[in-house]
Amino acid sequence: MADTATVSAIGTRSPAPVAEATGISKRFGATVALRDARITVSAGESHALVGRNGAGKSTLVSVLTGLRQPDTGTLRFSGEPAPAFGDIDAWRSRVACVYQRSTIIGELTVAENLFLNRQSPRPLSPIRWKGLRRRAGELLGEYGVDVDADARAKDLTVEQRQFVEIARALSFGARFIILDEPTAKLDARGITRLFDRLRDLQRQGVAFLFISHHLQEVYDLCTTVTVYRDARHILTAPVAELGHQALVEAMTGESAAPGTTTGRGTASARPDSRELLTVENLTLPGACRGLSLTVRAGEVIGLAGATASGNVRVGEAIAGLHRPEEGRVSVDGRAVRAGSVPAALAAGVGLVPEDRHLQGLVGDRSVAENATLTVTDQLGPFGTVLPGRTAGFARRMIEDLDIKTPSAAVPVSALSGGNQQKVVVARALATDPHVLVAIRPTNGVDVRSKEFLLGRIRQIADTGKAAVIVSDELDDLKVCDRVVVMFHGRVVGEFARGWRDEHVVAAMEGVAAVEGVAAVEGVADTVAASDTEEPGR
Repeated sequence: MADTATVSAIGTRSPAPVAEATGISKRFGATVALRDARITVSAGESHALVGRNGAGKSTLVSVLTGLRQPDTGTLRFSGEPAPAFGDIDAWRSRVACVYQRSTIIGELTVAENLFLNRQSPRPLSPIRWKGLRRRAGELLGEYGVDVDADARAKDLTVEQRQFVEIARALSFGARFIILDEPTAKLDARGITRLFDRLRDLQRQGVAFLFISHHLQEVYDLCTTVTVYRDARHILTAPVAELGHQALVEAMTGESAAPGTTTGRGTASARPDSRELLTVENLTLPGACRGLSLTVRAGEVIGLAGATASGNVRVGEAIAGLHRPEEGRVSVDGRAVRAGSVPAALAAGVGLVPEDRHLQGLVGDRSVAENATLTVTDQLGPFGTVLPGRTAGFARRMIEDLDIKTPSAAVPVSALSGGNQQKVVVARALATDPHVLVAIRPTNGVDVRSKEFLLGRIRQIADTGKAAVIVSDELDDLKVCDRVVVMFHGRVVGEFARGWRDEHVVAAMEGVAAVEGVAAVEGVADTVAASDTEEPGR
């Protein structure tokens, strides 16, 4: 009888999780990226992983996919220990990640992408192209991917490329797939088709870890959600048992208690102040449609939004980096020639770009040269640049922004991240702009530099200028007088000083209905509108 009971118990035992991480910690120098983190994903489950930027999601994904070794902790797949670090084939047979940026090679066919580096059974064997195409067609048919195996990958839609990547992952034997912002570039119909296909695969036992900034999608697709905040696991719960408001509070660490406010501007423009920046009916394909906003003298506004909201493209368009399909930008009542950086500079627009390394700095040039790139025409007669004027101008900027550098002649690449960012800000301020557009101005800088830079932006507005902070970081937005929130290319809410973290996050994440969020006007209408069309289409 005892033996029978034992057999019965074994027969009813739940299968091991398809992926299980416990006690995962990871440091990068002094930065703690993960602290005793954990997650468990069951076979056939669609499990959401959510959290604000810097919560630890990306680091966890790199551990789950074998790209990084954790400092501590254990990782198991289907009850077995994770493969040895560096054993690529073994990792591929257990887990795959479909990233927001496609890894499909556009010049190759679908069949070639599906079997890249394994076109033939042995390294020296000739490639049997007819057989390769047949195998590709069988693989696509098995998983219901309606794509021609002979088609060039560059001719596929975003949605089709994602399906090809999923099919490729499954062909290695993986039954656990991580989807990193899979809907960021899809329209509503594409999202519906993707979700239908994922549900079909779940019924075949495939498990998904779904990472998204759009919380409504978590409720539409997933059964379980895990929240990370500040490199820690905060909670794991059934989606059906966790309300929108409770989920947002878990992500932000802020409760919605009456009277609790966390958004704090320190000054406000007078209602009768003149409009320094006017954006009218701006349409940028793939980014926004019919967007309008104004910024008055003495005002700092935040243009907030998550990935694919369009806020970064709008900020860049104001500075002349993109030519809109429709609409116009005016500075102090005068229209600015669209799509022209020189015209925007001449009109009085200064820009702190999103990526200081790719867009903001020339690494092997000096601090002085980088700080004066926008005013070289003022540093000498007849188009010349006088070293003395350059050095003098740079010294004033170094003092004004408290840039820590041995001298203005030091290569900017030798400075710390915070001081490099100050040089980028110095360059933007060199023209004494009427309007400063700062895109994620504190990205990758230390706390002290962050406070200094935000304080400096506030000071600029307080002198009668205007500033636009384009960011999804709540700390960046707290110096703003107003926060305008975008979602899928449209303005879905506007918040005055005193806003609550969870309300702004809810609007950025596209949550259609959050209890007590009266300030988020238009969210429900905009989310509904996104069910029929994509911005720019």
